[in-house]
Amino acid sequence: MAGSNVRVITPKPRETRGAPFGPGVEWLALEERFAFYAGGIAFIGMPGEPPDPQAGDPTTPVHGPFSADFRWVTLPDSPHGPIRLTEAQAGVFRALWSFRGEPCTAEQIMQRAGLDSAKPIDVFKVKARDKGKPEAEGPLFAYRTLVVTQKRAGLYVMPCAAAATAARA
Repeated sequence: MAGSNVRVITPKPRETRGAPFGPGVEWLALEERFAFYAGGIAFIGMPGEPPDPQAGDPTTPVHGPFSADFRWVTLPDSPHGPIRLTEAQAGVFRALWSFRGEPCTAEQIMQRAGLDSAKPIDVFKVKARDKGKPEAEGPLFAYRTLVVTQKRAGLYVMPCAAAATAARA
């Protein structure tokens, strides 16, 4: 954008004298500001910046309705409050979130979640012995509330991920 500061991301040279770039250019040394995390690269902040606030309550929504680790989902229409998810269920929601509201196939979702099931719904099914139990019904309620399935095209979308991405832009 015109008038904005420019950020340059480069490896740190052995010796640096003075300001390597002119005014209005912020230098982010690759080794100091970024780390490899979960198969990608993550910004780790600037020296002297306070760390991102951590929720004291693990159920606190961080990614839209999801907790930081995707193990909890909070929905306004849920009759039982925050819904606890299994690791597999959290993996499906995490994968869907990573597609940022773009339609994707079951195979893409399950591969990104690291699961062998054929469809995302498989990890949300309620066994007959668990019918009526909030801990079993809650995750299925969350899935049905948050995931839109385009059956004919074989695609899945989580609109709240697109809304959250648009809100940050």
